Amino acid sequence: MTEEKLKKLLKDFKQDKINLKEITSVLKDLPYKDMGFVKIDNHRELRKGFPEVIFGIGKTKEQILKIAEAMIEANESIMITKIGKRDAEYILNRFKNSTYYKEAKIILIGKKKNKKSNKVISVLSGGTADIPFAEEAAVTAEIMGNKVERIYDVGVAGLHRLLSKYEKIKKSNVLIVVAGMDGALPSVVAGLVSKPIIAVPTSVGYGAGLNGIAPLLTMLNSCAVGVTVVNINNGFGAGYAASIINNL
Repeated sequence: MTEEKLKKLLKDFKQDKINLKEITSVLKDLPYKDMGFVKIDNHRELRKGFPEVIFGIGKTKEQILKIAEAMIEANESIMITKIGKRDAEYILNRFKNSTYYKEAKIILIGKKKNKKSNKVISVLSGGTADIPFAEEAAVTAEIMGNKVERIYDVGVAGLHRLLSKYEKIKKSNVLIVVAGMDGALPSVVAGLVSKPIIAVPTSVGYGAGLNGIAPLLTMLNSCAVGVTVVNINNGFGAGYAASIINNL
């Protein structure tokens, strides 16, 4: 539930527009609604400024639908991550005001948050194969009300590509740097700018890349200061963290 909705609810009760039974029926699901197979945190937006997000992996499409239907009662928008095209179509058919971001594998039911400022979050990818995880970060940040700049395929194998975007990069307030293979890109970027960098290791690579372990270790051992690392393929976590920093 948003702070605005709660204030309106209490104001309506104070002005006798709704009775005690009506307000009790709404507030009984705070702080959470118990549906047996899931406990929905309806208090999340009041605490953190953004509603609980549905993680798509490991849930059936029917479970995701039931959770979304329950959550939309208390929230203006619902976000579902890591959801494939087939399950996404099942959800989209049941909500008119919904959008599927195919590359990011994210569904938005409702509308994006209003932008709070013009400060820019830049999302960089090492290669084209890293773009799905970069898009997850970028779309997450946009849904949370941020201005996002995408700078893709600027990996260290061709450093001139990165340097050609330096003017854009240095104007960023927060940078999300997504890379697989050797995972060196965040260290290079951190050596060029003074802003916080959130590094996202991806499972892109082969052999000794170990499904993302190699870039993860590279990023954790960055010799450049100011690099914070999220888990492998966790574009959502990077986008969320960048949004918090950007709106401080």
